[in-house]
Amino acid sequence: METVEGLKRKLGSTGDLQSVVKTMKAMAAVNIRQYEKAVRSLTDYARTVELGLAVVLGAGGRPPRARRTAHGNLGVMVLGSDQGMAGSLNEQVSALAIEELGQAGVPLDGLPMVAVGQRVLGPWEDAGGEVESYLQVPGSIAGITPLVHQLLFLIQTWGEQRGIDRVWLFYNRQLGGAAYKPIKRELLPLDRDWLEWLQREPWEGPSLPTFTMDPQTLFSALLRQYLFIGLFQALAESAASENASRLAAMQGAEKSIGERLEELTQRYFQRRQSAITEELLDIVSGYEAFSEPS
Repeated sequence: METVEGLKRKLGSTGDLQSVVKTMKAMAAVNIRQYEKAVRSLTDYARTVELGLAVVLGAGGRPPRARRTAHGNLGVMVLGSDQGMAGSLNEQVSALAIEELGQAGVPLDGLPMVAVGQRVLGPWEDAGGEVESYLQVPGSIAGITPLVHQLLFLIQTWGEQRGIDRVWLFYNRQLGGAAYKPIKRELLPLDRDWLEWLQREPWEGPSLPTFTMDPQTLFSALLRQYLFIGLFQALAESAASENASRLAAMQGAEKSIGERLEELTQRYFQRRQSAITEELLDIVSGYEAFSEPS
């Protein structure tokens, strides 16, 4: 039978767990806002890079091979999480990657794949894929930039050493609050229709800008910045989605713990009242025993 002391200990440990859940919930909410702010801060810079590309293309800059159809060697990057309590975030993004590759007729066996986040390894390997390299998820916004440089170097190495000219990126995009969905983004090759649209886009200012450096060198530098922005946004949105999933998990846990606390509190007071009643009955019985004439 449960004792009053045992129930009191359970109430204490459950209350401690509730405090931990509330702290994790608050941290997840704060992290979401930080990553959302980081994504928004890139909007103006992304537009500046687009305008720079438009200027170079309009001046006769020759873009690299762009896509209208899917051909060439493919490399894949999947962004997930290293930490747990993130719901089905890793399973969903892995499932999308496997589904898209299956529809494209690309076998997982031997496909170059980079995982950002340890927890996407399991679903990928269970489906028969191999992970070429694994990178840790940044613990803060400050860690995203070094990771982006690592990924850019890897893409460059893929192209130079293995002839990979197609790169697909799979990650979770936050939809607002605790909602998110996995998406696919084709980083390379560039979309030819998009480049042609940039080349035709009229300049809004009163005078056309000019530049003095080699157009191909400038175009390559702008292209690297374009890829940097795409990878940074993907990593920030993936981190925001991870925290959104954790926030939803913590909200569910907080509700369950609250119900458990209510149940334990009710049982504690019932058991305490029973114990008090038993003690009173013992006192009354003892008093009656002593009061009886000998």
